[in-house]
Amino acid sequence: MTTLFRPAFVICLLSLIAAAPTTSADSKPNPFKRRQTAPPIVGRWDVTARDAEGTYPSWFEVEQSGYRTLVGRYVGKTGSARPIARADFDDATGKFRFAVPPQWERRLDDVVLEGKLEGDAIRGQTSDVDGKPVSFEARRAPLLKREGDVAWAEPVELFNGRDLAGWRPRWSEKPNGWTVRDGLLVNAKPGNDLMTEQPFTDFKLAAEFRYPKKSNSGIYLRGRYEVQIEDTAGLEVDSHHCGGVYGFLVPSVNAAKPAGEWQTIEITLVGRAVTIVLNGERVIDRQLIPGITGGALDSREGEPGPLLLQGDHGPIEFRKLTLTPAQ
Repeated sequence: MTTLFRPAFVICLLSLIAAAPTTSADSKPNPFKRRQTAPPIVGRWDVTARDAEGTYPSWFEVEQSGYRTLVGRYVGKTGSARPIARADFDDATGKFRFAVPPQWERRLDDVVLEGKLEGDAIRGQTSDVDGKPVSFEARRAPLLKREGDVAWAEPVELFNGRDLAGWRPRWSEKPNGWTVRDGLLVNAKPGNDLMTEQPFTDFKLAAEFRYPKKSNSGIYLRGRYEVQIEDTAGLEVDSHHCGGVYGFLVPSVNAAKPAGEWQTIEITLVGRAVTIVLNGERVIDRQLIPGITGGALDSREGEPGPLLLQGDHGPIEFRKLTLTPAQ
C-alpha cells in the first residue's frame, strides 16, 4: 500500500531538517580568517615594576601578525629591545602572557610576564633573577605627536667648563666619578651616571666628546632614550653602535671616528621623532623612537626629563654640551 504524505506534514518535516544542527565545515570557525578588530592588548605599554629594591621602568609593545597571532618587543630592567615571538591574550578574561629568553639578566630561565587588562591599564607580575615575584603596572604609552613647526628658544650651555653646576649624580649611594679637568667634563672613575638638574621636553643638542679604546657611554634623551656612544668605528651599522638609538634605531652609515679623536653629535628630539647627525653625517632622520631603552630613569614618557650622560660603563670626556629647548 502506498502512503501519501500530506502537504502540512511535508512542510513540518522540512522545517525540522533546516533547523537541525549541522556539522559541515562551513559552520566551524575559520582559523585562517583574519581578525578584523585588533584585541585591546595591541599597542605600546609603559611599565613600572616593583621589586625588593624599589621600582624600575620597563616597556613592551604588542601587534597582530597575520591572521591572529600576537607578537611584539620587550625592554626589561637592563639591555635592549628583544622580540616577543608570541603573546597570548584571552578576550573573555582579559588575561595575557608572554615569555622572552634572558638577555643580560643573570638567569637561565625565561622572563615571563603575566597580567590582566583592566580598563586602560595592565596589572600583573613577573619574577627577578632569584625567582622572587615582581609586581608591575602598565599604562598605554602616549603618542607624543606634535603639530606645526617648532619654535626654538635661546641655546643653553649645560657645561660651563669650570664645575658641575647644574648637574647631579644619578645614584646618591654610589661614588661620583665625574669631574672637571682642564676645562673638560670627564668621567674619570666610571660607576655613576650624571644628569642635568633641569628637565627638558623637545630640544636640539650639540655635543663634542672623546673616548679611549673600547670605551662605552651614551646620552639619554629625557632620561629615557639612549643614543649610543661607543668605540665602534669601522664596524657594520647596528642600533647598539655609536649614533644608534639603543636596540631600536639603526644608523644609515657608521660615521664614528677612531677612539682618541674628538667627535661631534647633533640630536634633535621632537615628540618621538629624532634626528641624529654624527660627525657631519645625518645617520638617523626623523625616525620615531618606539619606547624607553634599558637603563632609563622611568617610563613616564609624557613628562619632561633630564639629559643624562651614561657613566657606569667606561671613561669619556665632553668639551661641549649646548642644548636649545623648544619654546
